[in-house]
Order: sequence, then structure tokens, then C-alpha cells
Amino acid sequence: MTHARFLALALQLAAANVRDGGGPFGCVVVKDGEVLATGVNRVTAGCDPTAHAEVQAVREACRRLGSHQLDGCTVYASCEPCPMCLGALYWARPDRVVFCAGRAEAAAAGFDDSFIYDEVPLAPEARSLPMVQVDHEDRLEPFRVWEGWEGRIDY
Repeated sequence: MTHARFLALALQLAAANVRDGGGPFGCVVVKDGEVLATGVNRVTAGCDPTAHAEVQAVREACRRLGSHQLDGCTVYASCEPCPMCLGALYWARPDRVVFCAGRAEAAAAGFDDSFIYDEVPLAPEARSLPMVQVDHEDRLEPFRVWEGWEGRIDY
């Protein structure tokens, strides 16, 4: 299958999901030319702000692979990933991400994430979502435990 065929599947999933009460986003994770997992946007249908198509597909693909990373995989998305999905994709480390519609086209349809892109580089105290860092004497203890744990899996 070519990029176009996997993107067509992501687009078909997105359109069908709208008819099923979800958002207009679909995603397909492919490894070795085979569809490993799919996902659709179920944010409003599932009352879950993290239920974006890419996150859903990454979760399923990782579960199927038995790994927290998508080595050797290509992610096909109906639209350019939002900041949350982009972060999840960087953590999952697929070989590449291929998408159709861009963020400007998503914004024109009512899915404008530009405010998040604008907020990310700001210092926490300058963001519109109030964020307060509080010092605590044990703030580094979880990291100390992590660094000393022989069973850890680095990522």
C-alpha cells in the first residue's frame, strides 16, 4: 500500500466517526505494510479530552507491540497532529508521521489549536492556564528512586 491508500483509510475512518457521533479525525498505524492499529476522535463521545485519533491509535499499536515505542512504524493521520498528539508521537518514536489536512484547515473547521502552540514556549507563570510551582523538600525523591531502580526501562 502507498501513503495515499493508508491516508485514504484514515480519512474514511474520520468521516465514518463523524457519522457515529465523534470528531472528524482518523489515524492508522502501519508496520511492515500492515495496519497495526487505528484510532478515531472520541473526545465528546467519550467525555475524554485525550481521546484524539492519534492517541487512540498509538495506545492500541503499543499494546499490540508490547512496547511503549513504535519502532519501524508509520503513523498516518487525517490531519496534522495537534500539540498533545504531537507530544505523544514524539514519545512513541515512530519512523515517520504522514498527514493530510493542515492545522490551518482544521482551524477553519473549528479546531483551532493555535492558542496551545502560542502557550507552550511561555514560562509557566505567563500562561493563561494558571500554573504555580511550589517547592517541596521531597520534590526530587521520585527521581532518586527512578535513578536507583534496577528494573527501570529508560525512554
